[in-house]
Amino acid sequence: MDEKRKDSFQESVDPAASPVIPASLAALPPNELASVARAATLKIDLLIMPALVLMYILNYLDRQNIATAKLAAITTDLGLSAVQYQSCISLLFVGYILMQVPSNILVGKISRPGTYICAAMAVWGVVSAATGAVQSFVGLLLCRFFLGFVEAVFFPGALYYLSMFYNRKQYTLRVALLYSGSQLGNAFGGLFAVAILQADGLHGIQGWRWLFIIEGVATVGIALLLMLVLPNSLGKMTGLSETERDWLAWNFESDQGQRDDKNELTGLQAFKMAAKDPKTYLLMGTLHMTYVAATVTSFFPSVVSTLGYSRNITYVLTAPPYLLCCVVMVLNSIHSDRTQERYWHIVTPLVFTVISNIIAVSTLNTAARYVSMMMMPGSFYGATVVILSWVAGSLTQPAVKRAAAIAFINAVCNTPNIWSPYLYSSPPRYVDAFAVNLVASVLAILFATATVLFLKKQNAKLDKGLDPGPSAPTSQQQAAGFRYIL
Repeated sequence: MDEKRKDSFQESVDPAASPVIPASLAALPPNELASVARAATLKIDLLIMPALVLMYILNYLDRQNIATAKLAAITTDLGLSAVQYQSCISLLFVGYILMQVPSNILVGKISRPGTYICAAMAVWGVVSAATGAVQSFVGLLLCRFFLGFVEAVFFPGALYYLSMFYNRKQYTLRVALLYSGSQLGNAFGGLFAVAILQADGLHGIQGWRWLFIIEGVATVGIALLLMLVLPNSLGKMTGLSETERDWLAWNFESDQGQRDDKNELTGLQAFKMAAKDPKTYLLMGTLHMTYVAATVTSFFPSVVSTLGYSRNITYVLTAPPYLLCCVVMVLNSIHSDRTQERYWHIVTPLVFTVISNIIAVSTLNTAARYVSMMMMPGSFYGATVVILSWVAGSLTQPAVKRAAAIAFINAVCNTPNIWSPYLYSSPPRYVDAFAVNLVASVLAILFATATVLFLKKQNAKLDKGLDPGPSAPTSQQQAAGFRYIL
C-alpha cells in the first residue's frame, strides 16, 4: 500500500476516534487491517447495492410508467381529460407522503427491515400489474393512490437501511449508486416501453396495459428473490469472517460515536425528537426546493416531445440526460465522500439547475432546449444525493430518530409532486413550470447556505464544550468527538 493510501485509510479508521476497539483488530498490523476493511466493504457492497439499485429501477418504472402510457394513448382509451390525468399523477404522492413516516419508524424498530422492504416491493408490483386492467378514471386513480401508499416504504426505508451498514465517509457514494437506479429507470424506461408496446393488440390488449402488466409481474418475481438475499443487520450477515464482522461494527461505531440501538426510543419519541431539531427544517428546506426543481422528471417525456420528434425518437432522447445524470451523481458523491465536504457539492450542481431553467424558460430553440434538458437531471439529482447524505449524517442518533427524520423530511419534500403536475399544462414552453423551478433552485442554494452556517456554529459550540441545544448529538457521540460534516 502506498503512503498516501495508507494515510487515508488510517484517517478513516483512527483508533483514537473509536469508542471500543475489538481485540481482533487491535492486534492487526496496518496493512492487514486495510485488507480486512476492503474485503468487508466489498462483500456488503456486492450483497446490498445491486439488490437496492434493481429495486429502485423497478420502483421508478412502476411509478413513472404512466408518463410513458400517456404517449401510448392511455388518456384516449380511458377518456381522461388533462386535469384527470394530472390528478392521477398527483394522488400517487398523497399515498406516498401519508405512509412514509409511519413506515420508516417501523423500519427503524423491527428486526427484519430488509424482508419488510422486499415484501412491500411485491405488493406494489401486484398493484402496478392491476393497473393494466383499469377501465375508468376512478379505477386508475385508486390504483395510483395505493401504488404510492405501498411504494412509500422503499426510498426512505432504503436510505435508513443503508445507514445501518455504512458510515458517513461511505454513505454518499452508496446513496448515489442507489439513486442511479431511478435514473437508469428513467433512461431505459422509454426504451423498455418501445419493446413492450410492440405487443399492442396482442390478445386484444392495448400496449399501455401490457406495459403495466409486464413491469408489475417482473417486480413481484424479483421481490421474492431479493427477500432471500438482503441482510437484516450487520450482525446477521452471512459470508463474513469474524474479523470482518468486527471491523464493520467498529467502522460504523467509530464514526457515529455509538452503536445503533432500536430500543432507545419509542416511535413517537423519535418523531418528536426529529420534529424539535432545527437541522430537520434547514435540511428539509434545501431538499424541498431541490425536489420542486426536480418535478420536471414526472413530465420529462412530454417535455422532450415538445422538440417535435416522433414517439419512439422521443423515448430515445429521454435516455442520454439520465445516463449523464448517473455519471454526475457518482462522481460528485465520490468527491464529496473523499473530501468530507457537503455544501459546495450541493451548491455547485444547483447552479447548473438555475442555468438550465433559465434556458428552458427563455427559448424554444431545439438545440438550446435539449442542452437544458441534458443538464437538468444531473444537476438537481447530483445535489440531491449529497443532501440526502447530509440528512443521514447530521441527524444520526438515536437510530430511530434518524429513521423518523429521514422519512419526515422525504415525505414533506415530496409534496410538490401533488401540485406541480398542474403547472405542466401549457406546452410547448411550460413557462409557469420552468419559472417555478428556477425560483426553487435559487431558494435551495439559500437553504443550503443557512444549513452550513448553522452546522458551523454547532461545531464551534461542541469544540468549546458548550451545550448545542435541542439539536445536540447524544452524550456518547459528544464524548467520542462527533462533529458535523460541512
